[in-house]
Amino acid sequence: MFNKDIIVEIFKEIAKTMDENKALLTELDAAIGDADHGINMTKGFTAVKNKLESIAEEDCSAILKTVAMTFISTTGGASGPLFGTAFLKASSSVVGKDALSNDDLLLLFESAIKGIQMRGKAQKGEKTMLDSLIPAYDAMKKSLDIGDSLIDALNKAEIAALEGVEFTKTIIATKGRASYLSERSIGHQDPGATSCYLILKTINNVLKNRESLVE
Repeated sequence: MFNKDIIVEIFKEIAKTMDENKALLTELDAAIGDADHGINMTKGFTAVKNKLESIAEEDCSAILKTVAMTFISTTGGASGPLFGTAFLKASSSVVGKDALSNDDLLLLFESAIKGIQMRGKAQKGEKTMLDSLIPAYDAMKKSLDIGDSLIDALNKAEIAALEGVEFTKTIIATKGRASYLSERSIGHQDPGATSCYLILKTINNVLKNRESLVE
């Protein structure tokens, strides 16, 4: 279990991670998309970071809802509605909570995935962000179900997310602008899946650094 202060720290670190990887994400998107994914992700999470101080006293659900609405209102392309919906659905799964248990995290994660599926009309295997998120969720759930610690479960989720990113190189895009390339999209990794991996990696790093505060 960890408290809302760690959630705020996580989003601050995600903003930093996106800024550091803006060029990479833009380059990946240039190959199969609009070349704006890195710019959009950095813009959205920077806006979120600038909102954090004013919402730090809210509960976990309110923080995530503010993140969602900020992201939607400031982020262009497909990233705004997809990530915004993910955070919005996640927020509805932890209403009234000032701290999150492992079960809460799984429910939050599952709700975020369902939100993306609903908004994007996509499933695993279509060269999207779901190709990193779904394997990561499955790995985390399996790990927690057998009694692993949260840190161990997140390590496995991070590995699974990276494997998912690598998997996107091998398949044809069937959603979004990348789908226009058909077979030519093979060989390129999905930028959305990559940004999801970077988010999970950042969450993992924050919790490792604050392990004494994670029960």
